[in-house]
Amino acid sequence: MRLLVLGGTKNLGRHVVEAALRADHEVTLFNRGLTNPGLFPSVQHVVGDRADPSALSVGSWDRVIDMSGFLVRDVRLSAELLRDRVGQYTFMSSIAVYADKATPGQDEFGPLVPWPVGAPDNEFTMDLYGPSKVRCESLLAATFGSRAACVRSGFVVGPYNPDFGNWGTALAHGTQMECAALPTQPVQYVDARDLAEFLLRDLSGPFNVVGSSRTMAEVAAAWRSVVPDALPVDWEPAVDRFHLEDDGLFRLDNGRALESGLQLRTDAESARDFVAWIRDGNLPPDPPH
Repeated sequence: MRLLVLGGTKNLGRHVVEAALRADHEVTLFNRGLTNPGLFPSVQHVVGDRADPSALSVGSWDRVIDMSGFLVRDVRLSAELLRDRVGQYTFMSSIAVYADKATPGQDEFGPLVPWPVGAPDNEFTMDLYGPSKVRCESLLAATFGSRAACVRSGFVVGPYNPDFGNWGTALAHGTQMECAALPTQPVQYVDARDLAEFLLRDLSGPFNVVGSSRTMAEVAAAWRSVVPDALPVDWEPAVDRFHLEDDGLFRLDNGRALESGLQLRTDAESARDFVAWIRDGNLPPDPPH
């Protein structure tokens, strides 16, 4: 497969490219060439900016995976430029698209957050993150029809990714895991490697690509099981620790993704590999603010 990846040199994108190369796909990367520019020397690198994707005016691909689409304007430009030169457009979206944050068991076809009246489509703020993803999904569906896929995830764990990096670091160095959420708080996440493999599949429409819902206490127990004599979890809340809210967003229905080939490794396997990666001298990136 001839694959175009928009982004591809950080976090989840690295896993996507690694998975594509393992499958012997022909990969082209399009990005600014600023983040880890020495990665993947065997693939074609096209340097450019999302605000001006004209460097992609020549060429055709079987599939594009958009890892860096945040601004509606930028995604519109890539969609218009690639409309007749790619077979499928797979967009990395987010569970932040959902308007109902309380109801458990939502599938992909529940209500989505609206676009704020008067908000610009060429600026990015965290308040516009969910609405921007919704608008990007909508314009891609209008442009590509059944050739568009939108993959919605929440927490993504594993090497090169920030989520649960504090737990991985604590276990790797023998310090205490900390959690501001209640032990009964529901949570869903996906291993970056499982998500990357899913992004390479032949997909159409929206997908909740998340693991099964379980409590923070259950996940913590699985993570602690990979390190002998791991210290107990500190569940005391503190203002500088991340606190989960919006219970419904961590009890989503992932059945459509599972039916389409999503394979999920265990919590213990994700934790073990994350801890090993940190012990090899790596640091999880800081979470976005």
